[in-house]
Amino acid sequence: MTSLGGAEMVDWNLAVATATRLVRPGPEVSRDEARAVVAELRRHAKSSEEHVRSFTRMGTEATHDTPVLVVDRAGWVRANVAGFREVLKPLLEKMKDRRGGGPGGAVLGAVGGKVTGVELGMLLSFLASRVLGQYETFAPATRELPAAANGGGRLLLVAPNIVHVERELDVDPHDFRLWVCLHEETHRTQFSSVPWLRDHLEGEIQAFLGETEVDPMTVLERIREAAQSLAGGRPEAEEDDGGRSFVDLVQTPAQREILARLTAVMSLLEGHADYVMDGVGPGVVPSVGEIREKFKERRQRGASRLDQALRKLLGLDAKLRQYRDGERFVRAVVDEVGMDGFNRVWTSPNTLPTKAEIAKPADWVARVHRKAD
Repeated sequence: MTSLGGAEMVDWNLAVATATRLVRPGPEVSRDEARAVVAELRRHAKSSEEHVRSFTRMGTEATHDTPVLVVDRAGWVRANVAGFREVLKPLLEKMKDRRGGGPGGAVLGAVGGKVTGVELGMLLSFLASRVLGQYETFAPATRELPAAANGGGRLLLVAPNIVHVERELDVDPHDFRLWVCLHEETHRTQFSSVPWLRDHLEGEIQAFLGETEVDPMTVLERIREAAQSLAGGRPEAEEDDGGRSFVDLVQTPAQREILARLTAVMSLLEGHADYVMDGVGPGVVPSVGEIREKFKERRQRGASRLDQALRKLLGLDAKLRQYRDGERFVRAVVDEVGMDGFNRVWTSPNTLPTKAEIAKPADWVARVHRKAD
């Protein structure tokens, strides 16, 4: 639990319990089928390592010890709650200080961490059925959730979601599982081959949270809006408020600058993973063309109006743009200066693209390569 001023702002254990209870059941598989899926995902994760490193020319020596965890939806929830607890400490401390004498203090005391834990759990239950894989970066290692040495990193593959999507798309399951592993292995390669990347991201996130000037009640109201929409209590939210996202809480100029840098980095990481997945795919995934086309249609199609409203509220529509914009940036740079030229992006935080350069790759090439030359 996180105890703030005698009352818990977020009951993390209750968030896990709520999400685990509410998350939709995965696809029906027998015990033997489940074991086979888990074993195949582990094999594909291992084989993807060499494919990705050869294609990207990053970290040609397999030196990292990042574990691959094939998890169910509840396992994904536990891993992400552990990460949230670590990353959100500065924000919760600031909310604690505000709560002391601020106008929302009494109400926060009444609401309590249990209500917030339930509502956070509802949101996690929504997300837990949608994530195929994730490189989880920040949570400390535990017996249940091992991580790489020196501060972390673990690759999560969410088996029931992978099976669900491969059935929904009606694609070859073995090809689809390898295709997903190629994307996620690229993220593992990024962090294991670029030692400063994790600390840089954590520093940016902590700086962002440290600048937060949001009233705690506003944060809780955003959580409540999303939870009520998920429960069916506010399906009209998209029309009421334009589908405001948590990012809309940004208030200070310093935060906007940090957010622009974070957006650029995340676009780079996601776009690079998509580019690598498409580059490696034709040589090792026979049906990659069909998979890519159907998956692209699925991304663009979305789901119900309620689902679309939640995606906007949670900022997931921005994540989809990161895949698209980042992939275009990587492709344009590689076409211009080759893979080795692109890999200068990993030299230091100063060689990362800006948000403007993501949109105009030629500007990044001119800045980084002209300066280096």
